[in-house]
Amino acid sequence: MAARFLLRSAVRAATCRARPAPVPALTRGMSAGGEEDNTAVVWFWLHQGEAQRCPSCGSHYKLVPHELPH
Repeated sequence: MAARFLLRSAVRAATCRARPAPVPALTRGMSAGGEEDNTAVVWFWLHQGEAQRCPSCGSHYKLVPHELPH
């Protein structure tokens, strides 16, 4: 059950739409968050498909399929 959440940092550098940071996901959508120059985490949804921009820092992220080891 704990592996479902994949709680680790996806990337620490700014990214662009052409080279988004890959975010491994078990589902077609998941929430992501960042705290770029904020005192609180800014949460947003990532959906499978095109890269999406973080509303806080402007970095781009893209969901990639992730399978659990058996």
